[in-house]
Amino acid sequence: MTAMEVWRGFAIAGYLALPCACTDGPEPEAVDWFTDVSAEVGLDFVHESGATGGLALPEIMGAGVALLDYDGDGDLDLYLVNGGLVTADRPPPINRLYRQEADGTFVDVTAESGLGDPGNGMGVAVGDIDNDGHVDVYVTNYGPDALYRNRGDGTFTDITLAAGIDVPGWSCSAAFVDYDRDGFLDLYVTQYVDFDPSRRCFSAAGKPEFCGPKVFAPVPDVLLRNNGDGTFTDVSVATGIAGRAAAGLGIVCEDFNDDGWVDLYIANDAYPNFLWINGTDGGFREMAVSLGAAYNLHGETEAGMGVVAADLDNDTLVDLFVTHLSFETNTHYRNLGPDVGFADVTGETGLAAGSMPYTGFGVAAFDLDLDGDEDLVVVNGRVNRLQPLPGAWVEPPWDLLAEPNLVYLNDGTGSFSPAGPGPSAVCDPIEVTRGLAVGDIDSDGDIDLLIGNVQGPARLYRNDTPRLGHWLGVRGVDPRLNRVALGARITLHCGDRRFVRTSRRASSYLSSVDPRVHFGLGPARRVDRIDVRWPDGLDETFPGSEVDRMVELIRGTGKVKP
Repeated sequence: MTAMEVWRGFAIAGYLALPCACTDGPEPEAVDWFTDVSAEVGLDFVHESGATGGLALPEIMGAGVALLDYDGDGDLDLYLVNGGLVTADRPPPINRLYRQEADGTFVDVTAESGLGDPGNGMGVAVGDIDNDGHVDVYVTNYGPDALYRNRGDGTFTDITLAAGIDVPGWSCSAAFVDYDRDGFLDLYVTQYVDFDPSRRCFSAAGKPEFCGPKVFAPVPDVLLRNNGDGTFTDVSVATGIAGRAAAGLGIVCEDFNDDGWVDLYIANDAYPNFLWINGTDGGFREMAVSLGAAYNLHGETEAGMGVVAADLDNDTLVDLFVTHLSFETNTHYRNLGPDVGFADVTGETGLAAGSMPYTGFGVAAFDLDLDGDEDLVVVNGRVNRLQPLPGAWVEPPWDLLAEPNLVYLNDGTGSFSPAGPGPSAVCDPIEVTRGLAVGDIDSDGDIDLLIGNVQGPARLYRNDTPRLGHWLGVRGVDPRLNRVALGARITLHCGDRRFVRTSRRASSYLSSVDPRVHFGLGPARRVDRIDVRWPDGLDETFPGSEVDRMVELIRGTGKVKP
């Protein structure tokens, strides 16, 4: 009996848990939608938590992952964040960089690259801080963070101190974002809690347990402004960011009020979420409560972990989806318009019951089968030690935290159902999963998955889903800045349909995704027109394009480059 078959019948708290199980609708094709190619391509990374038996909370919160083209050869490389509380009797585990070769395999180039950060790792952000055409890397740690500058020759230099960055404590997700529209990428870092390793916590039954975030004092997030000369200035107080404290975990950047200035949404663990609206004057206003994105439908705080922003109901407005603790639902906030805000529509869109038994972390929205709508993948793993699930893929005591993952298909209207047996390769593993990054790793036109597990192997999944339509990949470039235009909102016009996506790297949980924008187009055989709102507010229209290809849009030219 497979883990899939075992879990078809699992019930908890009155909700039936059916990871990737069928509901109403036609039977999916009897093929494997994903293939775990980790061993085949040479990905041999295994995360080390550094657990010492003391149930220290940082041990179970890490495992961020990133997709990045660090060497500029046009394909995606892999960066895996390692954990490990440093002890005197063993060297710390280090993060790993894998370079993609021409044949699709990966080679560990950590030693030669200089990216083997030895901190107690959490997450990773990727962005070109100096507009030299080479992506740089920021690593968040439990302990001081680190910024690595890409030299352009395959190696990196630790410039943390030289750049004026001093972010101690416990950082989680981070995002490079040009919040002030000066052309240089600034840096937002979520801060979790003021963790005290001497504190001990216990379950209701009196057994030792990992502490929750409310045991410790919350910490304000950090915003660092890029000065344009390779240094950063902490503007957390000046911008208002330091005025609120919570246990921050996930971040996504998007222009939610459609004024041409990027806003910031933060998923907070056990605290109301933050929606920092850009005031366009160098400051931010926190408006999650007034805009309906702070609490769930019942006015309750939830344990926000990962977050994604995407047009889930095809109305061209960017919605939010946040992953949460078990006995809470993962929550879908529908965007009702820039002057209205958001509404929790989780129950009516089919996303409530199936998520109740699980603790969600990484999340991605993309068109799995190219039928023209955004589907969802959620990766799971507990934070409290419970009875092991049948068929767990990890050894004790980690099996107490292991859970299966979830894949949902969109029906085109923003309603979702579990995807059936097709994605069983992603759903069958019962592991302690945290990080999730997505992108077209093999350049074949569909989106693949990179998953990070706590105290377990990273997994690379090739997307082999039967295709129900066509696709277009778009890379928006600002030649003045010599880099991908993060924050560019791209709208495709295909007949009477419009498809809206935003170029971003920060999404999911602790992770960095492919910034190239991917559109599933369904039956559309041609794109009639492409509109772009660039990060500096310029609106530009480009001519149409043939489909099933990657194209490049160059700001200011009005031309589509194949």
